[in-house]
Amino acid sequence: MSKADYPYADDEFDAPTGPDVPRGVHRAPRSAWSRWWPFLVVILVVPAIAYGLVTFASRDNSPSTPTSSTTSKAPSASASKPSTSPSAESSSEPSEPAESASEEPTAEVALATPVTVFNAAGISGLAASTVTDLKGAGFTNVTAANYVGTKPGESTVYYASDDLKATADLVARTIGIDTVTLSESDAEDGVSAVLITQP
Repeated sequence: MSKADYPYADDEFDAPTGPDVPRGVHRAPRSAWSRWWPFLVVILVVPAIAYGLVTFASRDNSPSTPTSSTTSKAPSASASKPSTSPSAESSSEPSEPAESASEEPTAEVALATPVTVFNAAGISGLAASTVTDLKGAGFTNVTAANYVGTKPGESTVYYASDDLKATADLVARTIGIDTVTLSESDAEDGVSAVLITQP
């Protein structure tokens, strides 16, 4: 509808007071700047605010990193210091006892050791058969005898000195006895085995 065809008289809305005031049912056209400035504000201001927040947060965390680096460096320095002369001396000192321990002679089985097998079980031929087993294992000086005196609580192998421990262990394994005891009085001249039951 054109202005000439408008059937109504002019009123206060048809008398504009400024260039941008609405005139009748029509409005003045908006400029390009008025349409685009909100978008420009969002594009420019929001990244600037985000950058400021990130920078502020990084400043708060930055003092903690040097302290952690210094603390981590301090133990490494202290750990590296003992590795000079003290550690070399400490490492050399324990090696000498280890060598001396390895140089110590180990007890060996002496198959020529006198071994006496006592029959305290009352089973005929038990000591003689045990002597045969020991000779089959390589022992060369084995004798059989009947036990006289107070019997031990279980079958036991006695040895007279520490250097005969390995020999006594072999005697015990050969005839199936678990108890091996150091007793010079019960072992006589070397090793003795007292059989309470048949192994």
